[in-house]
Amino acid sequence: MKHRPLGRSGLTVPPLCFGCNVFGWTVDEASSFRLLDTVLDQGLTFLDTADVYSRWVPGHHGGESETIIGKWMKARGNRNRVILATKVGMDMGGGNVGLKPDYIARAVEDSLRRLQTDHIDLYQSHKDDETTAQEETLAAYDKLIKAGKVRAIGASNFSPERLQAALDISKASNLPRYESMQPEYSLAERSSYEGALQRVCVENDVGVITFFSLAAGFLTGKYRSESDFAKSPRGTRSIPKYMNPRGLRILACLDEVAAETRAEQAAVALAWLMAKPGITAPIASATKPEQVATLVAAAKLELSKNQVERLDAASA
Repeated sequence: MKHRPLGRSGLTVPPLCFGCNVFGWTVDEASSFRLLDTVLDQGLTFLDTADVYSRWVPGHHGGESETIIGKWMKARGNRNRVILATKVGMDMGGGNVGLKPDYIARAVEDSLRRLQTDHIDLYQSHKDDETTAQEETLAAYDKLIKAGKVRAIGASNFSPERLQAALDISKASNLPRYESMQPEYSLAERSSYEGALQRVCVENDVGVITFFSLAAGFLTGKYRSESDFAKSPRGTRSIPKYMNPRGLRILACLDEVAAETRAEQAAVALAWLMAKPGITAPIASATKPEQVATLVAAAKLELSKNQVERLDAASA
């Protein structure tokens, strides 16, 4: 599988990142191990998680996903085969939130302990913290990089203006820069990335790792009417907003291109993302090992210019 550079970090990653937010939530530990074995065997070595996964589940405190990944890497002895990305900054309870240096210093140790490793390949600011000067946050990351605990840093959920400001500060102050950006982006949600944020990322060689790449499963084609909403825990919450004339137009075009390429709709939707300027690796997940084949197919699927343009038009 051909790798792509992640910004200017020196890291290279597969063209698809496996999202690990399901671990300890909709996928138990044993099933998570089987999924991770399959993912790694197929060359999808780039894993994305966060300290807050899955605090939203009743009885959970956060760290469940990191803990499972840590146990798996320890059991398999494969840390050197994995490109590991996690995040800091979301509310972990008890005032543990944001990007202040003292909190980052504590949070990284918690993540390293759960992941049972001595370093994180990509440590990401999960969301902007406007109560903390960006110089302070970047200086905190600088210490972690110099200590060998972090290899590169990234950002998620930042506005174009705040990302550009951070890049300018890094350059002026000789501090590490955000090498990746994680925005919401898919055929169903284009406005979050296209335009100003895309320009900042492309002009500054910032790698882009998209989340909700399959629009909560809508772009797999399994949701066609209201009666389908019950097919998953996310169905009734996330899918209705896509079930409109535009959404149905996207599905119809996905069906056409899927037939032409003999690929699944999900693979086509991910391949469309991979063809977009600035995109390094869409994040996509799976809950069963057999679903991993679709992700691998997506990573190898090259759409024609005409197919990309038709999907652009359908999702405009």
